[in-house]
Amino acid sequence: MFMKDRNVIITGCARGIGRAMLEIFAKNGANVWACIRKPSDDFVAYSGRLADEYNVRIMPVYFDLADPGQIKAAVGSIMSAKLPVHGLVNNAGITYNALFQMTSMDRLREVFEVNFFSQFLLSQYIVKLMVRQKGGSIVNISSSAAIDADSGRSAYGASKAALICLTKVMAAELAERGIRVNAIAPGITETDMVAQSMSQDIISETVAHTMLKRMGKPVDIANTALFLASDLSSYITGQVIRTDGGLGR
Repeated sequence: MFMKDRNVIITGCARGIGRAMLEIFAKNGANVWACIRKPSDDFVAYSGRLADEYNVRIMPVYFDLADPGQIKAAVGSIMSAKLPVHGLVNNAGITYNALFQMTSMDRLREVFEVNFFSQFLLSQYIVKLMVRQKGGSIVNISSSAAIDADSGRSAYGASKAALICLTKVMAAELAERGIRVNAIAPGITETDMVAQSMSQDIISETVAHTMLKRMGKPVDIANTALFLASDLSSYITGQVIRTDGGLGR
């Protein structure tokens, strides 16, 4: 119960890594504002089952990260609960694979809007709440692509690299307020997003370059996020934790 009675915001909870995070955090006692893009009866039912199973509160919040107005409204909804916010996990994002010369400015702006600008804005709002309570932990989900500069991932990799820079700057600026900020750089992970954006040949080739010779599972990333959000990592800030099975090393 590493997060018992803690209140955490997690974005991108509808599927994949975010869904695994929701379950792991709930299992460890956290009350969660579970953020997804659109209302879903199935998600509400799933959240209710988790809440009952682990005796926690799960509060669905709906907003599109590409819309600053919706982000602001969502924060207002979170604030209306009048609860302290102990953690924020900026997990939601989109992927895009294309050669540098084939990447349009419109697609570049779209990727940065969701993967960086929205995370920046949401974090600004939530930090104001954390400052009032003199503490908190923020976990940003970056990518190994931000570090390894993979071919065909100029837009995606650059957006996630910007998130790493933001992580380190935020950690330096917010440490005196008792707020820790870290990032996770997942490698290839078993998600719908990976399956839809990468061919099986590329997936197999990438797996072959990991030390553990397997794809990561969403729970692997969720466990790392749990560690960074909890007091187990109370002396860790400004770091990028590669959770990639030893990719390329």
